[in-house]
Amino acid sequence: MKDYIEERAIDIANYIIDYNATVRQTAKQFGISKSTVHKDVTERLSQINPALAKEARKVLDVNKSERHIRGGLATREKYLHQSQNGIK
Repeated sequence: MKDYIEERAIDIANYIIDYNATVRQTAKQFGISKSTVHKDVTERLSQINPALAKEARKVLDVNKSERHIRGGLATREKYLHQSQNGIK
């Protein structure tokens, strides 16, 4: 594995852990795809630093378990905003 990929995987994991970031937020921050973030954390990082991979995985698992709640809140906010502006 190339050095810059290993460094990126470690940086991504640290970012996820420090900011409780989602895969989408992390991908946007690093300018890469969600697939790359996921692959870096789940596959590449486990070969480089298993302990760090485990910590990042915990954060991602919590985010995954809560995503349906965040989605519902976003939808609620959308319709509240529309009703306040008189849009139907």
